[in-house]
Amino acid sequence: MSADSGTTHDVTAPAGAISWPKGYQAAATLGFDMDAEDVALTVDPESRHRLSAMSHQAYGPLTGVPRVLDLLKRHDLRATFFCPGYTAERYPDVLRRVRDEGHEIAHHGYLHEAMAGMTREQEADVLDRGLEALDRVAGVRPVGYRAPMWETTYATAELLLDRGFRYDSSLMDSDVPYELAERPGAGARSIVEIPVAWALDDWEQFAFVPELFGPGVIEDPAKSLAMWTAELTEAHRHGSCFTLTVHPFLSGRLGRLRALETLIETMESLPGLWLVPARDVAEHVRSLALTPRAFPPPEL
Repeated sequence: MSADSGTTHDVTAPAGAISWPKGYQAAATLGFDMDAEDVALTVDPESRHRLSAMSHQAYGPLTGVPRVLDLLKRHDLRATFFCPGYTAERYPDVLRRVRDEGHEIAHHGYLHEAMAGMTREQEADVLDRGLEALDRVAGVRPVGYRAPMWETTYATAELLLDRGFRYDSSLMDSDVPYELAERPGAGARSIVEIPVAWALDDWEQFAFVPELFGPGVIEDPAKSLAMWTAELTEAHRHGSCFTLTVHPFLSGRLGRLRALETLIETMESLPGLWLVPARDVAEHVRSLALTPRAFPPPEL
């Protein structure tokens, strides 16, 4: 509602529960954001001179990702790895191992750039640079996208559709996937949206590098496990989609990885939980032919 005119704007409510494939009552997807040095460099390019800070970020591709891949192999699971182009270029062998072990590779910017404040042309350039890097390094053309810092713009959906993307996983207005229209009005194309939530992101629990990012409070893995388990069991009960975001440079640490494995064991124990890569969720949602919803900017 406008603060000055009292006009009501038509913003369609998020979708309710949807049907899942036969035999399943809810869905879950594990998403690993392969941020490495890029997430620090985009905050402060001068951090490249700080070896300790760079080593903190390099823990992801050098130690965390291999451990995560071993964990997934133990449980015979496939996941989605959202990879910035810079990470792909700096650690090509790591990304190729992700590909060769059968996991989905999705787009996550180039230098983990937040899109807020960018022009349409700047955002397009970042998308294209990331696409080129993933193709050159691993020979993949991703169908999925997660915006760095989950910062999208009102042009993002259209730019993604122009490049053949089938889904985005950056918005937070629902507990279940839906079709997002690129713009209001008849004739608009749509892209599947797989919503995320800050409470289901390990960044808020564990991210801290002095003078770069984080609050300085690093949580006990038991706290994140309890929080995520509560969200998981309710997602299962309500037939929604549990979308976890994990950063290997954070949750690849031993105690946190053990907590993640405990969560996975709980997932495997829940009857009728469809645990698949984000791409599979998006393909299923598209097959339902849902009515797309638009998200027009608020009017003041």
